[in-house]
Amino acid sequence: MPGITESELKKQIEKSEFARLYFLYGEEKYMIRTYAKKLVSKAYAGGPRDFNLQKIDGAEADVQQIASAVEAMPVLAERKCVEVSDLDAGALRAAEAEKLWELFGSLPESCVLVMDLPTLSANVAKDRTWKKFLEKANKAGATVQVPLRSRTQMSRLLRAAAQKRGCSMDEKTASYMISQCGGGLQNALNEMEKLCAYTGPGEITRQTVDALTTKNLETKVFDLSRALLAGSCDKAYSILNQLFYQNEEPVAILSVLSGAYLDLYRVKASVQSGFSVMEPAKHFDYARKEFRLGNAERNAGNFSVPALRRSLDALCRADLALKSARGDRRLVLEKLLAQLIWISESGGEA
Repeated sequence: MPGITESELKKQIEKSEFARLYFLYGEEKYMIRTYAKKLVSKAYAGGPRDFNLQKIDGAEADVQQIASAVEAMPVLAERKCVEVSDLDAGALRAAEAEKLWELFGSLPESCVLVMDLPTLSANVAKDRTWKKFLEKANKAGATVQVPLRSRTQMSRLLRAAAQKRGCSMDEKTASYMISQCGGGLQNALNEMEKLCAYTGPGEITRQTVDALTTKNLETKVFDLSRALLAGSCDKAYSILNQLFYQNEEPVAILSVLSGAYLDLYRVKASVQSGFSVMEPAKHFDYARKEFRLGNAERNAGNFSVPALRRSLDALCRADLALKSARGDRRLVLEKLLAQLIWISESGGEA
C-alpha cells in the first residue's frame, strides 16, 4: 500500500478499517501525536489492556522486543495494538534492520503496529536506511507524512481554539501571532492557552499577543537582522544580549542569522538577474516558507549584492570560529555584529 493522505487516515480510523502497519512521520509533531493517539485508541479492540495495548519506546527497545510484542496473540479480543514511538531506523545496525524488514514482511492479521515519530525526524530523502524503511513500510501497510500546517491552516485552527475557550481573534491577528511564535502548531496552541487565560471572554488583540507571547528564535533573529541592515548598533546588541540571557545556543543563533542573509542574497541576485522575488523558491527549500522571500524583499532596501557577499563571508568565518570551539563564543558573535554593521554602513566597499 503506498503512502496515504491524512484524510484517508482519518477515514480508516473512523471506519475501523486498519492496515497491519502505520508509519506516521513529518514536521508537524502535534498532529503526529494526535493521529497516533486516535489510531491506537480505535485499534485497541478490548480485552486486558496490558496484553492488547502495548506502547514501546523506540529509543530504548531493540527489534526483537518489538517483534515479540507484535507476534504475541491478543487475549480475549480479535486484535491487539502495538505502538512504537521514535525508533531511529537510520541508526539501526545492518543486522537489526534486516530483522525489522523480516517483521514487516510477516505481520500478523491479529495486530495493528503503529510506528510514529513524535520527536524524531526521518531523513527519508537522503538516508539509505530510512529510504528502505519507507519502502518496506509502504509494502507492509500505510505511511502518512504529516507536514507543517500552512499559515492559513494554522490561523483557522488557532481561531477555532480561541472560540472554544470563549475568546475571539481575527485572521490578521492570528497570522501575526504565527509569525511571532512559530515553532509549529503545538507551540502556537500553548501560546493560545496563555492568551485565552489572560483575556477571558473577549477579543485577543495584537497588543495582547505582543505583551504575552514568547517570540521564537527565528523571529528574534529576524529582528536582529533588520537592526543590522539598518545599522542600528544599540538595538542589535540589545537583541543579542536578550538571546544570551535566554540561553539560546550561539550556533543556533548564527544558523538562523545566516539563513536571513541567504534569503536577502537570493532575492537580490534573482531580481538583478531579471527574475521574480519568488524565483529562489524553485531552487531551494522554501515550502510553506515563501513569506521569507517577501520579507527579504522588503528588508533588502538599497543593500548591494557585493555587501551581501561580504556579509555572507563574515558569517562563514564566524561559523568556523564557533565550531572550532576556540575562544569566547559570545565574543565571536559580538565581533560578527560589528562586522555586519560596518558592511551595512559602508555598502560592502573594501
